[in-house]
Amino acid sequence: MENKEISKQFKLLGQLMELNEENPFKIKSINNASFKIDKLPFKLKDRPLADLESIEGIGKSTAQKIAELLSTGTLNELEVLKDNTPAGILEMLSVKGLGPKKIKIIWDQLGIENLGELYYACNENRLIEAKGFGYKTQEEIKNAIEFKMANAGRYLYAKIESIAENYLQLFTEKLSAIDAESKTALAGDFRRKCEIVEQLDYVLACNVPLENVLTLFDPQLFEISHDEKRISLKDHSGLKIICHTCTADEFAFTLFECTGSAAHVNAVKALLSPAQKFSSEKEIYERAGLQFIVPELREGGDEIALAQKHRLPKLIVFEDLQGVLHNHSTWSDGIHTIKEMALYCRDELNLSYLGISDHSKTAVYAGGLSIEKVIAQHQEIDQLNAELSPFKIFKGIESDILSDGSLDYPEEILATFDFVVASIHSAMKMDEEKATARLIKAIENPYTTIVGHPTGRLLLSRSGYPVNFKKVIDACAENGVAIEINANPLRLDLDWRWHRYALEKGVLLTINPDAHRNEGFRDMQYGVHIGRKGGLSAEMCLNSFNLADISVFFERKKNINKICL
Repeated sequence: MENKEISKQFKLLGQLMELNEENPFKIKSINNASFKIDKLPFKLKDRPLADLESIEGIGKSTAQKIAELLSTGTLNELEVLKDNTPAGILEMLSVKGLGPKKIKIIWDQLGIENLGELYYACNENRLIEAKGFGYKTQEEIKNAIEFKMANAGRYLYAKIESIAENYLQLFTEKLSAIDAESKTALAGDFRRKCEIVEQLDYVLACNVPLENVLTLFDPQLFEISHDEKRISLKDHSGLKIICHTCTADEFAFTLFECTGSAAHVNAVKALLSPAQKFSSEKEIYERAGLQFIVPELREGGDEIALAQKHRLPKLIVFEDLQGVLHNHSTWSDGIHTIKEMALYCRDELNLSYLGISDHSKTAVYAGGLSIEKVIAQHQEIDQLNAELSPFKIFKGIESDILSDGSLDYPEEILATFDFVVASIHSAMKMDEEKATARLIKAIENPYTTIVGHPTGRLLLSRSGYPVNFKKVIDACAENGVAIEINANPLRLDLDWRWHRYALEKGVLLTINPDAHRNEGFRDMQYGVHIGRKGGLSAEMCLNSFNLADISVFFERKKNINKICL
């Protein structure tokens, strides 16, 4: 074991001792030893064990720990502390700017135990609620987590979007400089709008030799390798980029091949005659006897069968959205007022309505609304509706689904809302049977309008609780409850792979940004991407209803409640 690794082990020991509030003098001694070991001009492993105590700055206790590390590769005291610390807390210690003191506050005050939850808390503006944290610190931690996630080699679509477009512009400019007739396009998982992207694929079509194309890539910016048809790049951040090269007349077919999943591409190829030339992707599908299939659907599911019958749905687009539901204001953990959010939706996004659904009273960590605050908020909304008409603000709540499946608030309070988003935020360590039963009980509550982020997942960091999707979707169908597509790029939950089943059962989906600030409304675009992947049309999206229709929908649901009760 080298000195640097020994130093790291001592540093981690000191951090965990601090997290566990052990003797501060002992912690200081361990930290000093870590610093001293890292700066030694010789290797500890080359010194006889008996000489360790004589090294300046190394006492008997430290020498014994060094000897244990050198002889066994582990430190028993450290292993005990690691066993008593959640794995997610250990991972937090690897994030720049997060020391034991800050992590202890995050853990104790906010109940956050892993990086995914911490990152989501930063997005929800929740970290500033903890003692000693401000907006600047929150943004620094968020950026550090994003850096760590990116270096793991998998990227959220939203976080790589601008990078992908910038590289496309760069490649287009460089290629056109050597061939004015060249064509470039994004392909692969990114073009299919997959929620997680591991590499960026581009198609570069031109009529110049590959050697000329290779000169376009600066070896100071990229690691470069190639074969006859592919140029493989890796940028300074470790991002993998594959450039698929072809001649100009091969562009359409190469783009088709490099966009769809293998299952999709092979299925379409089986319907084509060999050695054909195509001027466009549309022509490829026409010659295969298929309705044109947009990139988002090219996943190898039932899209081929539907396209053969010309029964592909007309997919939703951003412009179909008439309003936005599930949003948080300064009444709970948002950073903009209800009026500021309403004006942004009306004036910047040209929407007709806004649903405010702040956290319910049990969500103390997120400034959940007491009953008194609910009443006061409703009074403010009434005043704003009078002021901003015909724009409409609907009175909603994100009601916590409690551990027994019941909703936060008594029935007389739930009855005052226009709509209720029912979500799980606590006691999330459940098996499939428990999670499914808990969700179904909430769905059967007559006041539930929408199930929020139904699995609780955080992409790249938390898988969420296991759910029997068929049972949950069937329960929504039976009770007239919509299911959220949470458009936050970390969630995108309900997963698109279950949209088709929900739609077949007649369950409405709703694209909700879960916005905690005005910029968060823009996340609806990512929800649209995922809705399109799942086959969602405007007719089956609740917030594509116009103001009159969604008002009727909410009123009818409330009338059903009265009948049920």
